[in-house]
Amino acid sequence: MITRIREVRRARKLTLQDVAARCAPPTTPQTIGRLETGTRTVSVGWLNRIAAALDVAAADLVRLPDREDVPVAALLGHDGVLAPPRASVAIPPRPEPGIVAVAVASSVGDYRSGDEIWLRRIGPAEYAGALNRDVLVPRPGDRFLFGRLIGREGERLHLLPLGTGQRQTVVTAPLWLAVATRLIRSL
Repeated sequence: MITRIREVRRARKLTLQDVAARCAPPTTPQTIGRLETGTRTVSVGWLNRIAAALDVAAADLVRLPDREDVPVAALLGHDGVLAPPRASVAIPPRPEPGIVAVAVASSVGDYRSGDEIWLRRIGPAEYAGALNRDVLVPRPGDRFLFGRLIGREGERLHLLPLGTGQRQTVVTAPLWLAVATRLIRSL
């Protein structure tokens, strides 16, 4: 089996030691290196352990004949555009548990028509970590609020809608909210 473990690990900017420590149970960097190079056979169990450590699907670690890789052609930085120091591939986004999406129908704030905003659902204990982030809040009657969480006072959340000239909204004790984590945009 031809794997992409090394490419994915490098794309995630992790060392062999990082991946070895993230495995459950932890293993050695040498073992990860042997699995990357093919000197040790990669079983389904190892593939699943390494995929969990890299936070990708196990299928992302295997070269499939019907799936084309997306090579990284250049790196954009403050010095301009440079060739990457070694070959690598882009890792496609994959949903994790608790992800919901908002499809942007018309441009508002920083978002453009056609964008998808992926959000991670969180419970009340995590609301403080969502301050100054864009959030989706459920309302009664299949309605929602979407805006920047700008304050929290006990069970009261203060949201600033994204549109210009709109006033702050206060929501009391929502059951959950979802924090924006990823923007999917076609250019």
